Amino acid sequence: MNPEVLTSILAAIDFRNSKDPQQVEHFSKTLGAAELYGLRMSERLKTFCDTPTAALVIATRAQHIERWHLARSDYPMDRPGYHRWRTDLAKHHAQITTDILTDHKLDADLIEEVAALLKKENLKSNPNTQILEDVACLVFLEFYLADFASKHSEEKLISIIRKTWRKMSESGQQTALSLTFEPHIESLIKKALKA
Repeated sequence: MNPEVLTSILAAIDFRNSKDPQQVEHFSKTLGAAELYGLRMSERLKTFCDTPTAALVIATRAQHIERWHLARSDYPMDRPGYHRWRTDLAKHHAQITTDILTDHKLDADLIEEVAALLKKENLKSNPNTQILEDVACLVFLEFYLADFASKHSEEKLISIIRKTWRKMSESGQQTALSLTFEPHIESLIKKALKA
């Protein structure tokens, strides 16, 4: 893919995510929370995968595009409600990204590939889908688990960590073990992995 086109696509994703009502400070800059998440995803992909495809680069940046439009609180607060929310989010991310890629006149096969990645299709058989899942899990553990820890019981956190761990490939798990965590988070992870 033409590097200029790819840069334009990523900028379009960032622009959408900059509109996130939740604004955060990051190195003296104000960013949308989804925008910062997308940047973190892209940075982690660079260290996790040496030769990502254009589709994977795009899907990684768009993983949470305009996520705030579908609030968890709008769904039943039970397991089926959670799964329906996640499924609807994946379709939402795929549709918005498809619109951006269509505006950039990308090849239909590439657009379909990006949408499939965002919907996590063929997770166990498509290496790129697994890479995207690994990157998302690593970004969660590194940047967002500590915030979860302040809101949930230890039992709930251990369950979340175990579920996250099961989603990762062996390579993803090894990378997670190399990350540096605050002592209380490291202790939680060790407890979760003892099972």
